[in-house]
Amino acid sequence: MAWLFVSPAALGILVFSVYPVIFSLYASLTEWNLISAPRWVGTRNYAELFTSDRFFKIAMQNTIEYAVGTVVPSLVLALVFAVLLNQEIRGRFLYRAIYFVPVVAPTVAVSILWVWIYEPNFGIMNFVLELFGVQGPRWLGSSKWAMPAVVISAVWGGLGYNIVIFLAGLQAISKDYYEAASIDGATGFHRFRHVTLPLLSPVTFFVLVLGVIGAFQVFTAPFVMTGGGPANATVTLVLHLYRQAFQYQHMGLASALAYVLFIVVVALTVINFRLQRFWVFYEEAK
Repeated sequence: MAWLFVSPAALGILVFSVYPVIFSLYASLTEWNLISAPRWVGTRNYAELFTSDRFFKIAMQNTIEYAVGTVVPSLVLALVFAVLLNQEIRGRFLYRAIYFVPVVAPTVAVSILWVWIYEPNFGIMNFVLELFGVQGPRWLGSSKWAMPAVVISAVWGGLGYNIVIFLAGLQAISKDYYEAASIDGATGFHRFRHVTLPLLSPVTFFVLVLGVIGAFQVFTAPFVMTGGGPANATVTLVLHLYRQAFQYQHMGLASALAYVLFIVVVALTVINFRLQRFWVFYEEAK
């Protein structure tokens, strides 16, 4: 009877999760264009990615640039805003809701909104810059500024989620620590440095790991805002994967790229977990 009730969910997981993962591993070892039958080629697709695929290196560099540009600023800004919103100020619940609005908005809609903001002739961004006497660039039309533009929009769009996580972590810290630090003569900065940051380090580690994983899987914003351009300045690993699979019908190469991305994400996650023992502090259970 138990298996009868579990079977719909289990069947769905097997058909839509387990089978595609296993089949994509097989596909990565074949040459397949969705029309003819897959032809076994072994590890040739993996070798091609690192030798003759000139866009793979570009996509990897762009993805790393995007990850560095989004993860670190988003983490720092979210922590700052979380500390501010954790204070006893009027309207703090309204402010928290406002910061979280971009998170619940569809990513495609947010990307289109930023395309309008970055429009060089009548966009809000260049209009504000002109008020300060600065000539705004052609954001999404410039290979120099396209990636920073995408990064700014991504930080804005994901900031609210990290703020909520940090807020939960801040509110879980016992006030006894702060009272003890105040009795010892610690200033506000010292309380933040020696109490808040160490006790908040598990939450920071959680946000960091999820941020890195999400950054290496970015697709929607570059696809909608720039299509990977100009001059492949914003093409990411997942966008390159999409092109190989659904534009060029190189399903084998796309599957190999998916597993390379999987290995990269796993490696970075393992590194983060190995490094956590140097800076993450967990409270001992009482």
